Amino acid sequence: MENAFGQPQSLVVLGGSSDIARAVVRKLCAARTETVVLAGRDAGRLEEAAAEARDYGATTATTVLFDATDPTDAGRAVGAAFDAAGGPVDLVIVAVGLLGRQREWEDDAARAAEMALVNYAWPVAALAEVRRRLVAQGHGRILVMSSVAAIRVRRVSYLYSGAKAGLDRLCVGLADSLEGTGVSLQILRPGFVRSKMTTGEPEIPFTTGVNEVAETVMAGLASGARFIWSPPILRYVFFVLRHLPARVWRLVADR
Repeated sequence: MENAFGQPQSLVVLGGSSDIARAVVRKLCAARTETVVLAGRDAGRLEEAAAEARDYGATTATTVLFDATDPTDAGRAVGAAFDAAGGPVDLVIVAVGLLGRQREWEDDAARAAEMALVNYAWPVAALAEVRRRLVAQGHGRILVMSSVAAIRVRRVSYLYSGAKAGLDRLCVGLADSLEGTGVSLQILRPGFVRSKMTTGEPEIPFTTGVNEVAETVMAGLASGARFIWSPPILRYVFFVLRHLPARVWRLVADR
């Protein structure tokens, strides 16, 4: 259960090697999260992240392996992560994602399918099992990592942002379905973030680092806001951008 200050004591991260997720875990552990389960596909990076969680105060930090290109295995992976937690789970973070290489992959059917599987299908399947388990225990929170790219899809990243758009919209409905269950869902919409996933990509206005995103997440978790924008100003920027005429949008965004 969350402690007297509303801070989660037990945490499951699906996509536990994500740089943003690791930054959030560090802050949660420093704020007294005791049990951490990190799930993902890179055993080496997961072990590094688990050691880091312990260094920041976690009593227990364990890892679970899964392949995000196989949505049929998502239920098993979620179950293994909950079992590893050894009790009720207060917070589940879904941080699975693949940016890919749009120009190289857009005419490659296998690569396009991989983008859809990792960024949409696997998280959706995992969320079904997370929802079932948290509703059964009667409490808990879910934080899903979306993107501002989901708000209006860009030509230069439509494989990624299109899948994120689907996940973002689905999570709005999923959050509504949780009303009255004791479980809640929040959607994180970061802008461009300096991380291993964006290495080599040119920075754009409002670029932030992972620690800045983590600080915004901590504030969002405390407030309970349905949507967490990072940096917060992007809420207003995209209120304008989403209504631009298509021709103007292409001039602004397709770079």
